[in-house]
Amino acid sequence: MAKIAVIGAGSWGSALALVLADNGHAIRIWGRNKEQIEEINEKHTNHKYLPEVTLPATIVGYTDIAKAVDQADTILLVVPTKAMREVLPLIREKITKEVMIVHASKGIEPDSLKRVSEVIEEEIPDEYRGPIVVLSGPSHAEEVSLRQPTTVTVSSTDVDAANRTQDLFMNQNFRVYTNDDLIGVEIGGALKNIIALGAGLTNGLGYGDNAKAALMTRGLAEISRLGIKLGANPLTFAGLSGLGDLIVTCTSVHSRNWRAGNLLGQGKSIDEVLESMGMVVEGIRTTKAAYQLAAREQVEMPITNVLYDVLFNGKEPKQAVEELMGRVKTHEVEDLTGLLSN
Repeated sequence: MAKIAVIGAGSWGSALALVLADNGHAIRIWGRNKEQIEEINEKHTNHKYLPEVTLPATIVGYTDIAKAVDQADTILLVVPTKAMREVLPLIREKITKEVMIVHASKGIEPDSLKRVSEVIEEEIPDEYRGPIVVLSGPSHAEEVSLRQPTTVTVSSTDVDAANRTQDLFMNQNFRVYTNDDLIGVEIGGALKNIIALGAGLTNGLGYGDNAKAALMTRGLAEISRLGIKLGANPLTFAGLSGLGDLIVTCTSVHSRNWRAGNLLGQGKSIDEVLESMGMVVEGIRTTKAAYQLAAREQVEMPITNVLYDVLFNGKEPKQAVEELMGRVKTHEVEDLTGLLSN
């Protein structure tokens, strides 16, 4: 039995805590909201994020992060990417080299353009921690919490750490694969949120499956172009953390990013969308980071560029789609073959 601290008591943190508790591990989950933590401890529910789900009694909630991570074998980070810089220093002095850090957050930090694992490395140096592992893949928290079949990928530069993480999470409902391409797994998980925003936007505009299929396919090409340029394995983007995550996020009403894009397509402003969602929409922040990354790496990302203009420059969604459709003609695969041959 492992002692695992789950940092983040939202829907995904609670769902992953449930998986780990089902596997017989001792789980401490940390959150800021006192009432929410009391509900977890007293009623074994987290109704705001996972209504009608009963959590195992072995999940114990804390609002004191020091108590949550005390004596933990593994720390699972499941907080929004924008909260990482705030949360990591709080736990830095409480962990040792023996503690493995697993993160399940999907995003890229704007301006610094760092992946989540790079932010962790920066905030918690090697002497304070063990290896870093990322968990990613097509996995809605709502379905995981109902113990519906789900498959994900874990990746680390430390093979033993990836294998240990696989053992921690894997059960008959939650199948875990390993992948040694840390860059690709993180890039795929982050950038698919941008394409999901676009898929929701086309739905809000009243467009159908043809538009969605085009957006997803060309979106995968964009993700692959940038990922390969950053050093990722192209095959990763055909796997769970690439195509798999893209499909589930672009086609489901469970997806926050899809819902946000849908509201934008219906004419809502960004402020109205964020207010109505009541949760973090990672794709918005990641769009800014990917736009900056594409400029730095000189990678063509037309979908990302027009979504950036919609989100941050006030461009009308319909105009953005018209610009995409009116781009200069090109060959479907030539924009990837050059990267693949390098």
